[in-house]
Amino acid sequence: MILQIAICDDEKDFCAELESVLKEILDGFEIEYKIDIFYSGEEFCEKIHKNVYKDSAMYYNLVFLDIEFAKNEINGVEVGKQIRRVYQRHPVSIIFISWEMKYSMQLFDIRPLNFLIKPLEYEKLRQVVKTYLSLSGIWFEDFVYKVRHDIFRVKVKDIVYLESTNRKLILNLADGRKELFYGVLKEIYQEQLHKFDFLHIHASYAVNYIYISLLARYHVVLYNNTTLPISRQKKKETDKAYFAIMERRGMV
Repeated sequence: MILQIAICDDEKDFCAELESVLKEILDGFEIEYKIDIFYSGEEFCEKIHKNVYKDSAMYYNLVFLDIEFAKNEINGVEVGKQIRRVYQRHPVSIIFISWEMKYSMQLFDIRPLNFLIKPLEYEKLRQVVKTYLSLSGIWFEDFVYKVRHDIFRVKVKDIVYLESTNRKLILNLADGRKELFYGVLKEIYQEQLHKFDFLHIHASYAVNYIYISLLARYHVVLYNNTTLPISRQKKKETDKAYFAIMERRGMV
């Protein structure tokens, strides 16, 4: 997957600097990407409105959006609203940028991923990008587990679900492999998995959100047609967590 990024700001020097820093950060994460730059809100809105009606439409995944443009131009708040209208069924994360904080309440309904103050600090920008990559499932940290005295690591993005049987835990991986180790699912979930958008749907199962194709009343269906039960005790918690993840990823 190529990460499609848009920068929308009327300060050309700032756009060039932000593009350069983003390239450095994303290269460090070994992520494929494409960055487009727009110098006005009108130019950006025209692009997304035209593109959405194409047969092979391309959608931006991540948008860095200035709030204050030159006079007689629509501001970033209105651009953000148009992004949400055009991208209703497609997840897009918006990061607002400004010289001041006074717009924070106006941005509530747009559900931005973050709000950064100019001049941008490298480490804050890197952390925001890292957060986006983790939430979107494009990049994940390692899950660590122990077998006897040996410590193993596996990419969280490769874990479909964990299954507990007695004190044995089975890692079911996307490539079909299964890894067995000892532990308590509840403890593993609280210590590692909950921060990576796993759903603890049952005393015996914790499922990676990105592999869920259907959330039904008392079960989930995974991308490979595996069906796992949701316990009655976990139903309310599962629904709440599932829709919270969707909202955070800009999908609702």
